[in-house]
Amino acid sequence: MNQTRDLTLAQLGWTPVFDQQVSEEQRQTCLPVRVMSVHRGRVSVLGETVETSISSTVSHPRDAEDRPTVGDWLLIDRESHELVHILDRTSLFKRPAPGDDRRVQLIAANIDTLFIVTSCDQDFNIARLERYLVLTQEVGVRPVVVLTKVDLTATPERFVEATRALQAGLQVELVDGRDPASAKCLTRYCGLGQTVALVGSSGVGKSTLVNTLKGSDSILTQPVREEDGKGRHTTTVREMHRLAADSNGGGWLVDTPGMRELQMSEVTAGVAEVFDDVTMMALECRFANCTHGHQPGCAIQEAMAQGTLDPGRVERWRKLSQEDAENSGPAAARRSRFGKAKTRR
Repeated sequence: MNQTRDLTLAQLGWTPVFDQQVSEEQRQTCLPVRVMSVHRGRVSVLGETVETSISSTVSHPRDAEDRPTVGDWLLIDRESHELVHILDRTSLFKRPAPGDDRRVQLIAANIDTLFIVTSCDQDFNIARLERYLVLTQEVGVRPVVVLTKVDLTATPERFVEATRALQAGLQVELVDGRDPASAKCLTRYCGLGQTVALVGSSGVGKSTLVNTLKGSDSILTQPVREEDGKGRHTTTVREMHRLAADSNGGGWLVDTPGMRELQMSEVTAGVAEVFDDVTMMALECRFANCTHGHQPGCAIQEAMAQGTLDPGRVERWRKLSQEDAENSGPAAARRSRFGKAKTRR
């Protein structure tokens, strides 16, 4: 793991929110550590006086989220280093796991800022950006869209304008991920103890960006395929990387495997926030149960006809809302994702 030794809990991201969860008895018998990386059946952890790998097995898990993921704070036994407790998270990024078993895949926990990374080429996709924005709104973290590979276009401004139009006040950064001077603007989000996760499709330059910000080439990178512009999966392990405190803020970056497909669940509030123009218009419909198809008095249909709502945006809103409804449901149904699938999409 080779993380910097002698870090304080505050430098690792410890805040009063976590300190308040630890009892006096636990302070005597346990050590607080943070999950640095996740492997099959084990997690690498780092604390003030310990750096080790432990089993990620949780006795009698209550649901699919009751297991450690990268960014989590754990209490481990001082002597045996066995996992005792996962502290309540300030944020959790998750998604329905790919496949048919409907299990939840945990992406990262206790994130302060999300870098939504996309490149100025064929990967740029408004619908995918909206999905990530919905996710950040639901989880309650700050989104920053990072546009990479500016050398591939003569008009990078059009990508910036299209992105900023998605949400009022959205932070958008245009960078050359290989150039430290260009990427320097991102360090203001990576202050001491702050944790930033990077998400986006394979090949958009997430690992290159982490290498540049760290000032090293420790993470393997691969070029995209020339025939279709799609990236190859380089990052296979979710892992935290520390930035040098002298010039780059001393925060933490979480590189995640590329996700071209991002299924959504339990994001009703996030959809409403990102598509606030559509949801507000829906409130003007004559009937509360309007399906926004061809019902009389449908305000959304009227707005599209008048040109005040983009039909493409309305369709993406409709799709995300339907996907959220299908993938969510009663608490008992959500817990069943930890076991055998009950339904198929």
